[in-house]
Amino acid sequence: MKKLFVFILLLVYVSSEVNAQAKPAYSQYILNNYILNPALAGIENYTDIKISNRNQWTGIGGAPNTTYVSVQGPLGKSDYRTNATSFAVPGENPRGKQFWQDYTAPDPHHGIGFYAVTDKAGYINRWTVSATYAYHKPIGVRTTLAAGFNLGMSGINLDATKATFPNGDTQDPAIGVATGELRKVKPEIGAGLWLYSAKYFAGISVLNIVPAKAKFTTNNKYGTYYTPNYFATVGYRFTAGENFTVVPSVSLQYWQPQLLGVHTNAKLQYRDQAWVGASYRYSDFIAGYSAMAGYNFSNTVNVSYSYEVATNTRLRTYTGNTHEFVIGFTLGNKYSDACPRNIF
Repeated sequence: MKKLFVFILLLVYVSSEVNAQAKPAYSQYILNNYILNPALAGIENYTDIKISNRNQWTGIGGAPNTTYVSVQGPLGKSDYRTNATSFAVPGENPRGKQFWQDYTAPDPHHGIGFYAVTDKAGYINRWTVSATYAYHKPIGVRTTLAAGFNLGMSGINLDATKATFPNGDTQDPAIGVATGELRKVKPEIGAGLWLYSAKYFAGISVLNIVPAKAKFTTNNKYGTYYTPNYFATVGYRFTAGENFTVVPSVSLQYWQPQLLGVHTNAKLQYRDQAWVGASYRYSDFIAGYSAMAGYNFSNTVNVSYSYEVATNTRLRTYTGNTHEFVIGFTLGNKYSDACPRNIF
């Protein structure tokens, strides 16, 4: 019975994300919205590198495992610190109330980036590589609107040697037998908008703009459908005294046919040193809540971790928990405050 349940659970994941492919979900999307919205390329004063691994449903063999690497930075962006007094004053929070009261929108500038994602589940491996461009333009004294797009390739590989067939029959018409039928590549195009200021951010984006089908067999009946994935994100920054900030946010994901994911997140940060958070994720497949924490070791390196469990007791019995790690590097960050200025 347990094996049957596990098989059904993986079948739901694979059929939903392969027959109508969904982009992976991330518990810590708040740290790197760039991976879901190309408009964030170049939002900071430095080059931002993120490496992440999400090991989902650890209680299941062949469970989903997602890894990404992203790099993005500005072009032609003038530094917002103009003189010696702009540096942090010893004993004061460099991201305290005064910092945000003095915040002004950056001058118009460009941003470029690149990311690579692999998403494995059982004998199926999906991957994406893409380059991005964005343009940031102030629309007010403290508010900026960014628009961006990405262009790359997505592919899906199917390793039939890892598939288990009843009675040893390997002639499943949904998989095919010729090696050439098991690897498919398609163009990847996306676009997004991102509105941000000292206190809030809001964005919309769409990935997989061009629908496509990658067949596993010469029979047109079977294959992977790439449908557009839509994202909407909004968040707000509150100050709690001089040393703490609180950032609640919500992210929505929608993809056809009529599938929806909702992710809520709250982050409490102490100065520019450490933060903790909690989130709840609901989707048409499985819901879960998670706890998160992160630490900035210097103005160059930061790490974070999240631990997620399913909210349904029966699912939790079989799926196990989900672990997600993120390590970040900031290149060209010359100042002591290590946290991103505009990515909350």
